[in-house]
Amino acid sequence: MGVLQEINLGPLAPEHLSEVIVGIVLMLLVFLVMWKAIVPAFEKMYDERSSRIEGGLQRAAAAEAKAAAALAEYKDQLASAREEAARIREDAKNAGAQIVAEARDKASTESARILESGHAQLEAERSQLLTQLRSEVGGLATTLAGKIVGESLTDDERANRTVDRFLAELESAR
Repeated sequence: MGVLQEINLGPLAPEHLSEVIVGIVLMLLVFLVMWKAIVPAFEKMYDERSSRIEGGLQRAAAAEAKAAAALAEYKDQLASAREEAARIREDAKNAGAQIVAEARDKASTESARILESGHAQLEAERSQLLTQLRSEVGGLATTLAGKIVGESLTDDERANRTVDRFLAELESAR
């Protein structure tokens, strides 16, 4: 008691040395039980948690890599879709220009055909009118000549030659 009494620990001071020894043995026993039973359980739980976290990180990294690959593929598809759309627009533009050119050619051909047909029809009508006019002018001229001369010009052959000669002189005078 001499050593223990010299240190004044107050109400916590052990009265007997046996209390100190029992306390140390119990403390060693608790430490040993904790070292053998509780610490390995904590270590095991810590390792499991670490492996789950690492597995989660690996899965997250794999998912991130997969997402990056999907994003790259999406960007490639988007770029190819844009190129395809540009090509389709260009093809449509070229096809439209070709259709317009073909329509112009067709319209030009049709216009030329209509003009040619119109000219042919006008020429036919002109010939018909000239023939009609010659016969009418011839008839009037022979009737008038008959009245002037005082004799009837009933000879059609002669009258026709006279009218033809008269009209030829008129055409050459133009």
